[in-house]
This record gives sequence, C-alpha cells and structure tokens, in this order.
Amino acid sequence: MKKTMLIMLLASIIMYSCGSQPVKKEKKEMEKETKVKVDTFTYLVEQFADLKIMRYKVDGFKQLPLQEKKLIYYLSQAALSGRDIIWDQNYKYNLLIRRSLEAIYKNFEGDRNTDEFKAFEKYLKQVWFANGIHHHYSMDKFQPDFTPEYFSKLIAASPEAHFPELKGYNKASLIQKLTSLIFDPEIAPKRLSLDNSKDMIKASACNFYENVSQKEAEAFYDKVKQKVDKEHPIAYGLNSKLVKEKGHIVEKIYKVDGMYSAAIEKIIFWLKKAENVAVNDLQRKHIRKLIEFYETGDLKTFDDYSILWAEDTISNVDFVNGFIETYGDPLGLKGSWESLVNFKNMEATHRAEIISENAQWFEDHSPVDKRFKKAKVKGVSAKVITAAQLGGDTYPSTPIGVNLPNSDWIRKEHGSKSVSLENIVEAYDKASESSGFKEEFYYSQTEIERAKKYGSLADKLHTDLHEILGHGSGQLLAGTSPDALKNYSSTLEEARADLFALYYLADKKMQDLGLVDSDDLAKAEYYSYILNGLMTQLKRIEPGKDIEEAHMRNRQLIAKWVFEKGAKDKVIEWVKKDGKTFIKVNDYGKLRELFGKLLAEVQRIKSEGDFAAGKELVEKYGVKVNPQLHKEVLERFNKLHIAPYGGFINPVYKAVEKDGKIIDVKIEYPMDFAKQNLYYSEHYSFLPTIN
Repeated sequence: MKKTMLIMLLASIIMYSCGSQPVKKEKKEMEKETKVKVDTFTYLVEQFADLKIMRYKVDGFKQLPLQEKKLIYYLSQAALSGRDIIWDQNYKYNLLIRRSLEAIYKNFEGDRNTDEFKAFEKYLKQVWFANGIHHHYSMDKFQPDFTPEYFSKLIAASPEAHFPELKGYNKASLIQKLTSLIFDPEIAPKRLSLDNSKDMIKASACNFYENVSQKEAEAFYDKVKQKVDKEHPIAYGLNSKLVKEKGHIVEKIYKVDGMYSAAIEKIIFWLKKAENVAVNDLQRKHIRKLIEFYETGDLKTFDDYSILWAEDTISNVDFVNGFIETYGDPLGLKGSWESLVNFKNMEATHRAEIISENAQWFEDHSPVDKRFKKAKVKGVSAKVITAAQLGGDTYPSTPIGVNLPNSDWIRKEHGSKSVSLENIVEAYDKASESSGFKEEFYYSQTEIERAKKYGSLADKLHTDLHEILGHGSGQLLAGTSPDALKNYSSTLEEARADLFALYYLADKKMQDLGLVDSDDLAKAEYYSYILNGLMTQLKRIEPGKDIEEAHMRNRQLIAKWVFEKGAKDKVIEWVKKDGKTFIKVNDYGKLRELFGKLLAEVQRIKSEGDFAAGKELVEKYGVKVNPQLHKEVLERFNKLHIAPYGGFINPVYKAVEKDGKIIDVKIEYPMDFAKQNLYYSEHYSFLPTIN
C-alpha cells in the first residue's frame, strides 16, 4: 500500500512539473481510489485442493472497553494454547507428521517452483486445515500428489531440518515410519468410521482408544453407567482416552498432571489472567470453575461449570473452551477440544432474543407427542455473536451456530445458550458472491430471485431456530439413557434441530413476531435445503464413497425421506432441463407437513431411545449415494471452480503495554494461511510428539 501511494505521489509531481492543468481533479480521484482500496476487506484469500481460505472481520472490537479487549486477548491466548490437543486426538501420529513436514517446509533448499514441491505444499496445507492427515469432513486419509521418492529428495535437500525425537527411532527409521504413515493407504485409512458392520473403534484412526475393541469399550462404559446418577448423569468418558495396559482397561484423564497436562497448564495460565479481568462475578465464577475442572478432570465439576456458564446471559464477552463435541468418536462419548471467543452483536441479537422469549410457545405448538415436550422451557437464552478467535476443533473450519451445554438434564433444568456467528456467515456470503452456483443448480429464475431476496436472512433464521429452539426442545422419557442412540446419536440430533427449524420457518407465528414478512422466505430456505440434501452436498463426497459426516447424513436423511413420502402427491420431483438434473418443489405447504411428521418421529426415537428405529432411519436415507447423480453433480461443480469447504485465518491480537500494563489491544488481519500455522506451531506447541 505504501508503494502504491508513493507511485501516485510521484505521478502527481510529474504532472505538475509538466504543466498539466487538472492536477487537483486527478489528485482527488486518486485519493478516492486509494481510499476504496484501503477500506475494502479481502474475504477470500486462496484456494487449494477442495478448500478455500477466508478471513473474517471482527467489527466492533476497537470500540470495546479496555477491560473487554483484555479479556478477549487472554481468552484468545487460551484458545490457541490447546492447539496440539486436537491434533493428537485426531490421530496418534499427527504431531509427529506435522512437525516433520514443517521442518522440511522451513528448511528445504531446493527449487520451490516445481510441480512436485507445490504438491507437497498443498498436502501440508491440507494437513494444517484438517488438524491432521485425515479430511475434516469425509474422514478419509489424504493421498499425496507427490511420491515417496520425492519425499526422500525433500528430506535430503533439507539438511538443517530437525525432526522430532521419538523413542526407539534414529533418523533413518523415523523417516521410514513417516513414509509409511503418509503414503500407505492401508495405515489409518479413516479417522472416523461409522460402519456398524465393523468394529468401529478398530476401523477408526482417532486417538480416543488404544488396544481396546468396541465390545470392550462398550462393556467398560456400561459398568460406569450403572454407577452414574440417573437423574443427573455426568458425561462419562468425555475427557479421557481409554487404553488397555498390561491386560487392564483404564482411562487416561485429560487434566493437570494427567494426559495433555503441558497444554492444559498453558490454557489455565491464560484463563487465570482472564479471570482477573472478568466483567462480573458470574463470569468470574464460571471461569474459576472451568480452571478447577482442568485441574481435577472431575466431570461433576464440568457440569457445575456448564450450569454457571449457561446461566451467564449478561456478559458481553463470552467463550467456549474445553472438550465439547463428540462427533469425532465412533461411540459418541469422547469430547474433542475446541475454543471459540466472541462478543455480542447487539443489533443482530434482537431477532434471536425474540425467538428465545417465545420458546415456550414453540415448544407447546410443536407437532411432536405431548409426552416428549417440556412442560416448562427453562433458560433458553440466545444471541448473535461476533467471533473473535477460533481454536482447536473450530479452527480453521468453524460452525455457524452453537447450542450448549450438550447435557440433556442441564438443558432441561438450567437451560442452554444458543449463538449464531454473524461475521462468519457474512464472510461465507462475501466470499461466494458471483460464483454462478444458483444459475447452475436452481430450477428456474423464480427460485434464483427468491434466494437472492430472502436467502441470507432465511439462512440466519434457520440457524437461529436450529440452535436456540431445536437443540433445546423436547425431553427424554424417564429412564432413557442419553447415549441410547450410540453412533447414530449425532445424526439424529442434528436432524431433530433442523426439522424443528424447517417446520417453524413457515409458521405464521414468525410473521406475527415481525421476523418474516413473506411466505417466500420459507420457500427460499426449503428449496435450498432440499437441493443441498438431495444433490449439491454430494460435491463433498468422493466417487464410490458413502456419506459419513453426521450433518451431511442428517440433511440427506431429511431430504430423501420427505421426497419419498411426498412422491404420490409429487410434492418434490426430479426434472430434466438441457440434459441436466434439477429439483422442483411443487407444494411447499405439504412439504412443511412432511417436515412436521418426520420431526415427530425423530423426537420419539430420541425420547424413547429407540436405537433400532434410529439406525433404520439413518441407514436407509442418510448413508448411500446415487452414483449417476453424484457423477453429474461433481462434473457441474468442477466447471464452476468452487471449493466445497471453507476455513479461516484468525485475526491477531497484540497487547500494547506501557510501564508493564496493557493500555490497549490492537487487532490485525493476516493474509497468509501457511505463515499463521507455522507461527502457531512455533509459539503454541506444548505437547510431546507422542502422548
């Protein structure tokens, strides 16, 4: 930018010296042009493989009080300090591979412009993006586009590279092991396998179990379950690795002086600083309780923390930090480490507050059986937030909405908090403008125009309803175990929340509340959802593969179920136009009725813990892919050059100090994904290579 301004200044001087008359006019035009460039925020940074890297703006940060800026700074440091944990959870050898690849990347002395080196660089970026060697969505192991022979040349041309030390290995044997881990397709082929015809633990490379079979793990936790308070069950297994040592199965707890201690100690260091600048007593209490949980590993303490956190609805700055979501575990028990630092978007929160204030009405009028409804909805709070920092399992790919705590009994007795990440949604929207997607896949101009007018708000309202009400709705019958649905739990829970949102998006109540001004808004979301569930999400699946990821299974399950049940009335139909396949929705009213019927069934399955019915629903509708349709979708997407997955570069917060005290916190927006990951590895890598 300085170089550009210097050139412009020189140009002005030259024009003036040559006697040019319109100097002032040209200068004003150039100043205006420069200002446009300065004010323009670049969202899309780069694309590689099937990934796009973006940035997100943190509007409003500069205007926050200094105390809240400091709080965000400390919480952001805590969010980055746990980075190694998710890498190790995803696969036992991820840290070994990452550190070795980075050593080569930083020290390679050969030609970096060859196709082979660019293939190596792409592979490393894929590994950074996925927090490991398995695709973050498909869970399949990456297959490098360079050869083992070239890998050897890279090592030979990196004489200053320092590889991690590993007990029992010299450099030669370490390189041999690395080569096998990276290139052998038979070693750790999937991070997560949900194929119930196999031992899912042995078929999964995730590092939550070691030397333990699925049968042994289920038997171990069945015994634990018998000792748990049935009314207020802890999330047993959430913060541990289950291992067999000398013939005995034991849990290695994630805590200080336990597993991941070195990283947890750093997280605690920054949480204590955050505690000291907490803006109110309730915020201070739940930060203190989280620290206690990290120190002890006690899951009852985690529940106490979750309750305090859920009840803190007054703090502007908020955060998630810990072992939270269980999507990465084939048994749905183990929590992946994640963090999200945020503050409230005051203007956008208004719509979320309207929804949460009417939670009881939505619960009472839900199409599910009365036995499965909450008689009294408690503590449903909601807000729209500005994400300030992503960490662990939320970096670089992050959800656009969150509803926590996950514990059903805490939701029922103490409520939950729902958030929508407004600036993340905005970044996705800005980065995908003019992609040509709608023109390629929408049936007619009517659907395109409807989407352009209502699509953005429809997406946001769907997310609000999904997170605020969907996840918090309904109840388990007395005696139903929270983990009764096992490996199908995540898919069915996401289906339940999506169906709740879809059903109510077209309800007159939404217009009465002033949230919707036209029936076309629901139609825009319905069309988009069905199209995605039946067709366009297939861009994320490799040919010949089944759908594995829980959210994708959920979307196809819903779309295929309503398509089948509405076939007689042609509620939805396939149509051909110009040799291409399209979705046509003929009756939006009947489609809504079908959403309601499926919601009632999915809620019944969850409330009763009907594993057999849940399994049948997911396996029949959510897993298999039509190969001919899949081939067509991939071909059409390839012509658009749209990366199907997106992730983000984090902003950087820098403390400004004077006389040993922080007097301000500055924010910067880096543009280089590789540099950020190398920086993180240098400054936030606290765990040993093998844990």
